Amino acid sequence: MNNDYTEDQQAIIDAIEKTCESFTDDYWLELDTKAEFPHEFYTTMAEGGWLGITMPEEYGGAGLGVMEAAIMMNTVTRCSGGGYTSASTIHMNIFGPHSIVVHGSEEQKERFLTPLITGEEKACFGVTEPNAGLDTTSISTFAKKVDGGYRISGRKMWTSSAQVADKILLLTRTSAKDEGKKPTDGMTIFYTDLDKSKIEVRSIAKCGRSAVDSNAVFIDDIFVPEEDRIGEEGKGFYYILDSLNPERILVASEYIGMGQDALRRAVDYANEREVFDRPIGKNQSIQHPLAESWIELEAAWLMALNACRLYDNKQPSGAHANAAKFMAGRAAQNATTRAVLTHGGMGFAKEYHVERFYRESILGRIAPITEHMILNFISTKVLDLPQSY
Repeated sequence: MNNDYTEDQQAIIDAIEKTCESFTDDYWLELDTKAEFPHEFYTTMAEGGWLGITMPEEYGGAGLGVMEAAIMMNTVTRCSGGGYTSASTIHMNIFGPHSIVVHGSEEQKERFLTPLITGEEKACFGVTEPNAGLDTTSISTFAKKVDGGYRISGRKMWTSSAQVADKILLLTRTSAKDEGKKPTDGMTIFYTDLDKSKIEVRSIAKCGRSAVDSNAVFIDDIFVPEEDRIGEEGKGFYYILDSLNPERILVASEYIGMGQDALRRAVDYANEREVFDRPIGKNQSIQHPLAESWIELEAAWLMALNACRLYDNKQPSGAHANAAKFMAGRAAQNATTRAVLTHGGMGFAKEYHVERFYRESILGRIAPITEHMILNFISTKVLDLPQSY
C-alpha cells in the first residue's frame, strides 16, 4: 500500500512490524490448536505501550486518534501471522473502555484505565444476549438498586476473552423497556470485577479464532458497588454508541490486514509452485482472482482511512465506518478463500496457515454487526429510504 502516512504513523507501522517478527506462524498455529490465549503477544504489546494508543496521556496512554489505532491494528494482522486472533487478543483494550474515557469520573479513569494500559488487567465486553441478538434494547440482564450498589442477574453471549479477563464492561437494564419514553432508555453500564467464583463463564466451541475464547456468561444475583457504575443510571445505551464507530473502523482495519496477509501468501505460493514446468502464477485463472482481491482490499482500506479521518475530525462517520466494515468483511473472506484455492490441496493443510485465516474470515461478515444491519443503516440514514423494520 502506498499511503501518505505521517512520520509518526509510519513509525507506528515500523515498530509494530518489528514487534511482530518475534511471533512465528507456528506460535499462532500452536495456540489455535490448543485453544490457548496468546499471553506472550498480549504482554509484548502492553510493554510496548500499544494497549493505550488512544487512551488519555494522563493515565499512561498515547492520546492518539482512531487513525493511528487503525493503522496499528491493520499492521498487527498484516504482519503477525496471527490473523484475526492477533487482533482479538488486544482489541478490547483499544475500543472497549471508550465509554469510561468519555463518561467515567476522574477516579474511575484512574482506577480502570491505567491497569488496562499497562496490561495488568484484561477486560471483556458483556452486551450481546441470547434472546436479544442485535436488538440491544431488548436485553434482559437487570441491575436492581440496593443499598450501596446494585444486584445484577442475567446472561450474556459471545463474550470474548472472558476466560482470561479480570473485568467486564456490562450493559444492563435498570428499568424495563416499556417504562421509558424510548426503548433505548433505562439501560446502564457497569465496569466491574469478573469474579468467576460468582459468575459462570462457559466457553463456546467455535469454527475459528480458538485461541481467543468466546463465552456464554451466567450472572446470578451478584452485587456490584455503585462506584462501578459508569455515568448516569439509564443512559448506558447512549454511552455505548460512543464506541460503535471506532469499533467498526478497527474491525475493518483488522480484517483488511488479515486479507492482505492471505493475499501475500497466495502470491508467494503462486510464484514458487510449478506445475507442467511453469509457475502456477503464470496462469490467468490464478492471477485474476488475486488481482481482484488486491483491488477489494485497497478499496476497503481507503474507506476505512476516510472513516478514521472523519471520526478524528469530529465529523459524522457512521456511514463510512459501517461501509468500511462491510467492505472489509467481504474482501477478507474473498482473499482468504482465494488463498486456499491458490494453494490447491495444500491450502487445506494447516502447514500453510491459510486455512486458519479462511476459518476466521466468516466472522468479519457476522460480527460485531451483520451485513444486513449495515445495509439497513445505509438505506435509511444515507439514502433516506423508509425504514423496513
